[in-house]
Amino acid sequence: MIGGLVANAIDPTIMEQLSGERPAVLVTGTNGKSTTTRMLAAALRRRYSVATNDGGDNMDAGIISALLAGRDASHVVLEVDELHVPSVADRLNPQALVLLNLTRDQLDRVGEINKIERALRATVAAHPDMLVIANCDDVLMTSVAFDAPNVVWVAAGAGWTGDSVSCPRTGGHVVRDGDDWWAVRQLPDGREFRRPTPSWTVSDTGLAGPAGEADFILQLPGRANRGNATQAIAAAVEGFDVPLGDAVAATEGVDNVAGRYSTVKLGDREVHLLLAKNPAGWQEALSMVDRSADGLVIAVNGQVADGEDLSWLWDVRFEDFEDLSVKAAGERGTDLAVRLTYAEIDHELTPDALAAVQACPPGRIEVLANYTAFRDLKKALNREIARRDDKEDNDRG
Repeated sequence: MIGGLVANAIDPTIMEQLSGERPAVLVTGTNGKSTTTRMLAAALRRRYSVATNDGGDNMDAGIISALLAGRDASHVVLEVDELHVPSVADRLNPQALVLLNLTRDQLDRVGEINKIERALRATVAAHPDMLVIANCDDVLMTSVAFDAPNVVWVAAGAGWTGDSVSCPRTGGHVVRDGDDWWAVRQLPDGREFRRPTPSWTVSDTGLAGPAGEADFILQLPGRANRGNATQAIAAAVEGFDVPLGDAVAATEGVDNVAGRYSTVKLGDREVHLLLAKNPAGWQEALSMVDRSADGLVIAVNGQVADGEDLSWLWDVRFEDFEDLSVKAAGERGTDLAVRLTYAEIDHELTPDALAAVQACPPGRIEVLANYTAFRDLKKALNREIARRDDKEDNDRG
């Protein structure tokens, strides 16, 4: 991001200058931004050249760096941190905005989630010509897009509902009945605040929308990623005239997002890496863990990038790992170990994440880590693999 930092310091108007009024789409939400952005950029590349921040650098400096690197591209696809969407939208005047989900995330940095909902709602109101692709299964994002004159509703799913038990506009209770939901209180103008009827839906095998139906098989795991793919496809098809078949094929080709679903070979262990950053993300990631694995490492740090308040550990259900060899790791591994103790999960505390991996039995090792713990473990694994390779080379020599 250093190029963006320097450029913005020299010229605070650099972002809008670099946009050049090119068609742009912003992707935002608490979870799934990087994955959805990668899929959407891949879909648009079937017809256009694309500038994008596919490294997850979603604040001003990273966005400027992406625009600098993609000055010759015809279109712009950007993931944007929820707090930065209002200013970025004002500077780029995007053609489309993809709204994924809103849940608690780093309260010490972001603040209460309803504050973010109000800011995003104001952004939508300030850009009435913008196409909004919104997840109608998410109460908060539905509120953001509820009055948008140009909205595409996608039933992308809502695995976590703990932050949407009340209407963000009236405070009234939200009732859920299967896929449907509604607020018990009417809006001030007398309208009912209820789940909109989606024009795009996703199932375990495919999707359906105004452009037709299609089966698709993703290389990325989890129900949430099927929802992310459907929103990316809907945005590409309805916002940028990408044929449905091309958009589906492009999402199917995405097999990795900054190493977040990668598998690393470390001697006699296959280490499968999963990233999670907040209660909703952790709950989804836990559902992806292979229960037949030979070991599970859960690594938690509490640095600024992670959020220093780890009270959310008590909102995540860790209670279903009785048959796995579990290691608690990371700088805040002790906090995690206390949580696992109350969940009655047999575990060992090994603060060093690499040592925790090596302490697991040989075979498939599942690793679930938050942001900086994930980053640091990837670096440590790469160093250890390089060290072993060098040793083998020396032994052969």
